[in-house]
Amino acid sequence: MTAKQKTIARSVTLTGTGLHTGVHIDATFYPSGENTGVLFQRIDLPGQPIIKASADLVVETARNTVIEEKGARIGMVEHALSALCGLEIDNILITVNGPEMPILDGSAKQYIAALVSAGISIQNEDREVFEIKDPIVYTDEARGIEIMALPADEFSISVMIDYNSEVLGNQFASLSHISDYTTQIASSRTFVFFRELEILWKNNLIKGGSLQNAMVILEKEVPQAELDRVADMIGQPRMQSLTQGILCSGKLEFSNEPARHKLLDLIGDLRLIGTPLKGKIIATRPGHYSNVEFAKLVKQAIKKEKLRNIVPCYDPNAVPKYDINRIKELLPHRPPFLLVDRIIEVTDLMILGLKNVSMNEPFFVGHFPDEPVMPGVLIVEALAQCGGILIMQTVDNPKEYSSYFLKIDGVRFKRKVVPGDTLLLKCELMEPVRRGIVRMRAQAFVGSNVVAEGELMAQLVRNREVK
Repeated sequence: MTAKQKTIARSVTLTGTGLHTGVHIDATFYPSGENTGVLFQRIDLPGQPIIKASADLVVETARNTVIEEKGARIGMVEHALSALCGLEIDNILITVNGPEMPILDGSAKQYIAALVSAGISIQNEDREVFEIKDPIVYTDEARGIEIMALPADEFSISVMIDYNSEVLGNQFASLSHISDYTTQIASSRTFVFFRELEILWKNNLIKGGSLQNAMVILEKEVPQAELDRVADMIGQPRMQSLTQGILCSGKLEFSNEPARHKLLDLIGDLRLIGTPLKGKIIATRPGHYSNVEFAKLVKQAIKKEKLRNIVPCYDPNAVPKYDINRIKELLPHRPPFLLVDRIIEVTDLMILGLKNVSMNEPFFVGHFPDEPVMPGVLIVEALAQCGGILIMQTVDNPKEYSSYFLKIDGVRFKRKVVPGDTLLLKCELMEPVRRGIVRMRAQAFVGSNVVAEGELMAQLVRNREVK
């Protein structure tokens, strides 16, 4: 059964300090209608502008994720977004009276508690989930970063971190079921290396940072005088010297808490895709910048998937744009190798053709006698002929030209084409024709199903001898 969308039952407010600005922040979560997604509203700005939670609106990723729309921005969104993912909440409005979300204790635990206290409300609309069907990979070789999405039966995520730190070492964290988020991930706090504190402070960051909302990693023994100097500079209580280790309020929630927090951040940043995922995410040394770039790749894949699933509509009773006689004037092919019966629609950028697949096709004699299936190469050829008609109409005398394949890329066959099927052929120019070179996105449909798709590249060549 398809899951339904969710929001919260009533509003709830969280109050805290902004990690980077140090200002007092009130964030109120409100129920929101179906298909609205996650929206932030800056109620402290004129006009109270709304900012959609989208990877396309990310403007900064230094120590937090910042989104901006029409000049209004909101930072430190990742922890709240992560909590929403953990509870599978789809639609919500978050009003904020400052430039960033409150840091609270540096984790998502208090966000989770507040949202649970507000109650979860099931909505009527189905929840749209994007299924990873082909690997999606982001890499940054210089930094040793890799994030990939792989096909899987449900959502899971794994993170490995390595900062060449003797204190942290190599850490690994994973979440096999989103239902375990609250107990396994939500309470993992953010962290910072002691050597970074002064630099961050001088760059006007971590003005609201403290041991109450972050862990400080001491990679080596630091003289007490240096500890005191840094503590005084950032306006925090002086810390007791350690040989090396982790400074924090209370004990570690988990031995691999830093890795779990990176997983928490990644889940939050992936919420900027706007659609829950079905697949396995594997990340090595992720950070906000790489998380967002990976999210953009997934958004592109979702857009392509939606486009490929738009089935062309046509009226079988309408007079075709080109009948078989006109097609023979545009193409040199003849039976039994003429694989386009009619052209339904044609523009400067797109063509829609039709091939009626009959048991009388000669290739069914051998492919296969007991189970006739149209060869995939002939489906591609039918698409190529359809695309050839598209580009042949750009020249004055088509009989003086022929089109030749240069490249076939990313072709996938989704299901069989058999006698009795009507093959709908669609080709779209991917870029303007230059020097006779054409790149097309090609799709073949039977009914409402995509049976084949890919990219074709061809060249229009003038025949040596024109009769």
